[in-house]
Amino acid sequence: MIEPDSLLARTLAAIVPVDEDARAAAEARQLTLTKPPGSLGRLETLGNQLSAISGQCPPPAPAPALVGVFAGDHGVQAGQRVSPWPQDVSRQMAANIALGGAAVSVLARNSGADVRVFDVGLLAPVDLDAVRDVNVRRGTDDFTEGPAMSIADAVAGLEVGIRAADEAYAQGYRCLVMGEVGIGNTTPAAALISVFTGADVATVTGRGAGADDETLARKIGAIRKGIEVNAATPERPVAALAGVGGLEHAAMAGYVLGGAAHRLPVIVDGVIACSAALVADGLAPAASGYLIGGHNGVEAGIAVALRHLRLDPVVALDLRLGEGSGAVTVLPIVRGAAAILSEMATFDSAGVSGRE
Repeated sequence: MIEPDSLLARTLAAIVPVDEDARAAAEARQLTLTKPPGSLGRLETLGNQLSAISGQCPPPAPAPALVGVFAGDHGVQAGQRVSPWPQDVSRQMAANIALGGAAVSVLARNSGADVRVFDVGLLAPVDLDAVRDVNVRRGTDDFTEGPAMSIADAVAGLEVGIRAADEAYAQGYRCLVMGEVGIGNTTPAAALISVFTGADVATVTGRGAGADDETLARKIGAIRKGIEVNAATPERPVAALAGVGGLEHAAMAGYVLGGAAHRLPVIVDGVIACSAALVADGLAPAASGYLIGGHNGVEAGIAVALRHLRLDPVVALDLRLGEGSGAVTVLPIVRGAAAILSEMATFDSAGVSGRE
């Protein structure tokens, strides 16, 4: 299924577990800093994780950061109307993000991050140089009637994300942020979360961008049918992705894998990003050590996915937008966690008496 010398195969082979010796060194250093042990809470554990990710204590600053926004459209939306929004909004919002007018654009500017938009599966092209045309195919198929895409398309989508991460690393970015846009994409997200965690479909399926009760019921039914029709299982992660996923999900999973291969922290956003992270974890379990849980949003699937990935969300702000908006919001916190380990004085250097 995965060609031995493909970009995907080489990337998977390059992923190693995070460095637990570096984490232990960070934990020991935390005890020497001018504060009561554990008094900075999650800032301490985040800093320790950044040390484990980089293999260094103190860790390098996770900056600059790049928000990769991957855009796609979905046949299940066209066939089953799982969202009240028209599909052309995907293309329009991709342009809005690239031009700097969307929430993620504003939040990224104010968090010191750059944003890069990729058309990996939109139905119609975006006539903007600011949107990267890496389109694998013009939307997916309705997964209630068969696979959303071919295995080859799923691998191509994964490799779009890997190339985006490789390019970001080569350009000096040292933190990756997951983002997406695609009308109806909470439906394949819920399908993937159900498949990879074993949770019931109804438990992990939310209202997305404002589904009413009738639409939500139709959405849950479509997901159940899609999983059954495609016999999606976590034991065959690429086939599951091809069966019930989307091209932006594939690209974000590849973005995780590429980031992990380069030992970069990757901040997870909302339910779509969480589902993509599960795909990456299914392909390379060591990749989850490089993930930082951005936020616990309104969509029920987020909490289920984060628990499965063993991630604690940094914040809970009742977000449900996507785009990378929640993940980019925590960037200053993540940078602060690294700075504590590298810049804070020790008891000895500051001449402060330690605990008796």
